[in-house]
Amino acid sequence: MKIICLGQNYPHGEAAAPQQPVIFLKPDSCILHGGNPFFLPEFSQRITLEAELAVRICRLGKYIDPRFAHKYYDAFTLGIDFTAQDLYDRLAAEGQPVDIAKGFDGAAAIGRWIDKGAFEDPGRICFGLSDGEKDVMRGETGQMHFSIDQTIGIVSRYYTLKTGDILLTGAPAAALTVKGGERFSGWIDREEVLHLKIK
Repeated sequence: MKIICLGQNYPHGEAAAPQQPVIFLKPDSCILHGGNPFFLPEFSQRITLEAELAVRICRLGKYIDPRFAHKYYDAFTLGIDFTAQDLYDRLAAEGQPVDIAKGFDGAAAIGRWIDKGAFEDPGRICFGLSDGEKDVMRGETGQMHFSIDQTIGIVSRYYTLKTGDILLTGAPAAALTVKGGERFSGWIDREEVLHLKIK
């Protein structure tokens, strides 16, 4: 399986909306399993996270018409996209690929899946991340530049979607720098689906 990620999929300040989704991949070795803590890696001095709605692909598909895209996913959860931000910035400045800054082991925490039938409208799902006192990131799928169905239509031009693939649909706010000892909980429509400890 693979993790297909979107960048710049929400309005941020004065930035113009992209003409098409910004797409990148994370390997399956990124996934944090079973609520395990995220260990800050020794190769980075600044780790950031972004909270995103995650979509689970449930059938094989290629060149999927957006009108039928809803048949290709069956569940939602909250996903966390970690970035080694200092490494990312250096590689980008040098014109090098940034894959290792986004795709290192443990760089994607995935919450508990909820069947999509529990939601009236995938275009109006609220989600967020809390530090126990307040929400530190929150969004709604209706704010996305590219909807889930539009994204699946576009992504499937380039990659064959397979059962078990995960689509991370982008972050609604700027990335948050994390430090050891912090704890977070993630929610969808206020149902808690993820616990995360930073070590």
